[in-house]
Amino acid sequence: MILINKATIINEGETFTGSLLIEGARIGRIFREEVPERLLQNCSKVIDARGLFLIPGVIDDQVHFREPGLTHKGDLFTESRAAVAGGVTSYMEMPNTQPQTVTNEALRQKQELAAGRSAANYSFYLGATNHNIRELLNADPHTTCGVKVFMGSSTGNMLVDDRRALQQIFAEVELLIATHCESEELIRRNRDRLQKELGDEIPVEMHPLIRSAEACYRSSAEAVELADRYGSRLHVLHLSTAREMSLFSEGSPEQKRITAEACLPHLWFSDEDYPRLGSRIKWNPAVKGKADREALRAALRSGRLDVVATDHAPHLLSEKEGGALKAASGGPLVQHALLAMWEMTRNAVFTPELLVERMCHAPARLFGIRERGFIREGYYADLVLLDPATSLTVSSDNILYKCGWSPFEGVTFNSSVSKTFVNGMLAYDEGRLSDHAAGQLLTFEH
Repeated sequence: MILINKATIINEGETFTGSLLIEGARIGRIFREEVPERLLQNCSKVIDARGLFLIPGVIDDQVHFREPGLTHKGDLFTESRAAVAGGVTSYMEMPNTQPQTVTNEALRQKQELAAGRSAANYSFYLGATNHNIRELLNADPHTTCGVKVFMGSSTGNMLVDDRRALQQIFAEVELLIATHCESEELIRRNRDRLQKELGDEIPVEMHPLIRSAEACYRSSAEAVELADRYGSRLHVLHLSTAREMSLFSEGSPEQKRITAEACLPHLWFSDEDYPRLGSRIKWNPAVKGKADREALRAALRSGRLDVVATDHAPHLLSEKEGGALKAASGGPLVQHALLAMWEMTRNAVFTPELLVERMCHAPARLFGIRERGFIREGYYADLVLLDPATSLTVSSDNILYKCGWSPFEGVTFNSSVSKTFVNGMLAYDEGRLSDHAAGQLLTFEH
């Protein structure tokens, strides 16, 4: 038994001083009063958590860990270790690997790859194509987090651009449908216009003009319209514009059929950062203006946006070279997302209670994850101890991503992750990672 003693616990909208007993993989007891002396003596380890915040482990519903096929950028082992170092104890990984995860057999193979190698709990999306509706309908709802539909910006054959196929997916698939929404038609039109003016060397600062706000809104509106028409369970990923917020309603995620996600790049950066960071903040959808960023933050506070994710998508720095047309889109974030969000609480952008709601509770509610995402007796002991008094400066010396860089290099966060527990195991402790891969396959209630 492990006792976390006298922490400041943030859970389900409440902040209080308490202690927590870990028994095996589960949370055994939560104490608001002094822990009985006899229990203290029976614990194998007592952690003095005075001055530390104890929160549920972060659940990241959108990552790209690059395995199989793209493991020069990252893999399930390296990126999951970076995740637990950042307080992320569960993740949902995307299907645009090589081969693509567009069959249930490929999904099963990914689950097998993660077993015994992933430091964090895991689930994998099944990718939609114009022709794999049978695979989508046969997916196991208890072990599959959702179906990923690229309605813009995809590689290989995963762009679902056949209108009849799209309608069939929304009409027949009962699993959560997670969409990447950007209008490919508008993106091509914007790109062609800029190429005529500037040639192939379009500066990265113009990336938001190619992948424009209108391209985002038009595609998101189409997804919402389809979900409304067919009663689908829709989750729109990485919203990036103020205008898109009008498509979504406030409220708790389990009470909605249509939910939405904000990602850290769009909550932290704006187009004013392109001159300094260049392609390091080139994402799809593009990082846009400060007004868009402020609208996303407001929507997160009001409940129009339901969850915060990272869209962790590592590339080698050599792959990030070039302008708007050549540099790869995406970057690594799981190690520092919680610290960045916590920094925003220090600046009164969000409250700590809201951070925990959007990063821990809401993903568990939205996806129906069994017995995770909350500090409750009997739930899995996925837990994070945050140290608000010890700062961390991001540098090449402490970055754990396989790609070896971060858009936060040089940034000093005023807090740090002290310890991360995954299924009751101490996965990360004061800068040291456990050699034991404690992650388990996530399961879902539908």
